Amino acid sequence: MTHKQISTVLKSVSKPGRYIGNEFKQIIKNKDEVDVRFAFCFPDTYEIGMSNLGLRILYNTLNSDSYIWCERVYAPWIDMDAKMREHNIPLTAMESGDELTKFDFVAFTLQYELCYTTALHMIKISGIPLLSADRNDSDPIILGGGPCAYNAEPLADFFDAFSIGEGEEALNEACALMRDMKRDGSYNRRDFLHRLAKIEGFYVPSLYTIEYNEDNTIRAYTPVHDDIPTKIKKRIIADMDSAKFPDSFVMPYIETVHDRIMLEVYRGCIRGCRFCQAGMVYRPIREKSPETLCRQAKCLYENTGYDEISLVSLSISDYSRLDELTESLLEWTDDEKVNLSLPSLRIDSFSKELMDRVSSVRTGGLTFAPEAGTQRLRDVINKNVTEEDLMRAVNIAFESGKTNVKLYFMEGLPTETLDDVAGIADLAKKVVNAFYKNPKRNKSRGVSVTVSVACFVPKPFTPFQWEAQDSMEMLVEKQKHLRDCITDRKITYNWHDARVSFLETVFARGDRRLGKALLLAADMDVMFDAWDECFDFDRWMEIFESADIDPKFYTRAFALDEVLPWDIIDCGVTKQYLLRERERAYAEKTTPSCKENCNGCGANKLGGKNRWCK
Repeated sequence: MTHKQISTVLKSVSKPGRYIGNEFKQIIKNKDEVDVRFAFCFPDTYEIGMSNLGLRILYNTLNSDSYIWCERVYAPWIDMDAKMREHNIPLTAMESGDELTKFDFVAFTLQYELCYTTALHMIKISGIPLLSADRNDSDPIILGGGPCAYNAEPLADFFDAFSIGEGEEALNEACALMRDMKRDGSYNRRDFLHRLAKIEGFYVPSLYTIEYNEDNTIRAYTPVHDDIPTKIKKRIIADMDSAKFPDSFVMPYIETVHDRIMLEVYRGCIRGCRFCQAGMVYRPIREKSPETLCRQAKCLYENTGYDEISLVSLSISDYSRLDELTESLLEWTDDEKVNLSLPSLRIDSFSKELMDRVSSVRTGGLTFAPEAGTQRLRDVINKNVTEEDLMRAVNIAFESGKTNVKLYFMEGLPTETLDDVAGIADLAKKVVNAFYKNPKRNKSRGVSVTVSVACFVPKPFTPFQWEAQDSMEMLVEKQKHLRDCITDRKITYNWHDARVSFLETVFARGDRRLGKALLLAADMDVMFDAWDECFDFDRWMEIFESADIDPKFYTRAFALDEVLPWDIIDCGVTKQYLLRERERAYAEKTTPSCKENCNGCGANKLGGKNRWCK
């Protein structure tokens, strides 16, 4: 139901379909018959949020309980935001059109550090007090979750609580607590948050005090109550086959980023890439059976009509029963003309059989991620792929008629030298040469190799969490050096803005003191920092200066024995394991995958039905 005031401005904004609601398969309940109202917010545009699988799963899970009504909220784009402020229109939910002040929970999934300002702007334009300390019993509980919640400290002043880990069970438990306290008349904000902090997986920042050392590092976290944990352990879903999964999706009226069925195959990763946060925090590995996946895929196809199924995981080629799964799906998808997509194939797992079987590989260009230009540096980051793996994969592609290849790399990795940077150009040139040396290539067209290079960001809960980020000047120097090394016009070079990566690192590794800067940014209506047209680096430098914050404090090398802002969280992987992996990185030693050997990361203590942890 579109808010009646919103409908008056729809003709004056781009893509009004972002705001009208009333989509097919949306869930409508009688708000007078539910106990708990839950607004699930995605701090980006509708077409990005509608493509997020996590939101789809939790929307279904929360609404499976009859006493909960979960509704969706997306950030209005710049033109709509201006109209809303001009006409004093508050932010509202898609399903009911109600203002967010009428909800019990207003929850945000935090997928990327540069969405923080958008999340705060959404709170601000909803009419809810921005600071947690300013809210009273009539205000909603502001809840955060998602990968960025593993270091929630920059947002600690604004969010009442954070759900750490997987939310399918935890969020329903929080709603049950809200229902019970409302029913027996005992609800008040203070007592609710105290009781919530005792539920495993919930972090309530206001219930922990922080002491700092003279050098501005953290001395200690201290809980203000004796009955809440000193460390918050993340939640996981133990058995993926029995986990709730949607049998239909809300169907958008406009094109979204991913208009397809997204089928979650497994969680976790058997690899141990030392730069990858997701590969660490999503452990332990838990797979769904092919039988469950085929049943879910068929159900979603019948209920949505999408003609593409994307098999989703961190590394789909590491699924232990991939051949069995694809064969079972192809038994009916070929007849129904439904395409199969495998978006996360590794170089060392690419094969002719997959090319023949999977439509997303058969059509269009191919993308591979060597990550580093030399074998030495690939060993440092534990990528566990070789130049030979890449050449084998591209030659399979060229023999099948492919002429376009994309290669993803990172610059600024620990121990990287200019020789490693030049190695990116050398590797791309070898791919070009491999095309012309291949007698079975498509001789009617030339080859095109695109090199895309991101800047390394040291993330929490990785073996590189202690590392300094290269200065922006050094990153720019490396980008220019690579540009000079690429002399073949068949190679296209794209690179990431070092200033964006700098800010990402600041908020990825920041502490509560960054709240002062975020508050200033909210006062200035800063939002959509993840969008090039909205990102303003100079403005951020002015904000940090006004807040008396040196952002480089958060991009420096952290001491191995200092208390880290995220040490309050237990993600399952131990700090001892991360330190061992850091040592192996500097020794240029690789670590085998979980499939080959259990490396004792510690995630097995979380339980879960998996075949890898010992």
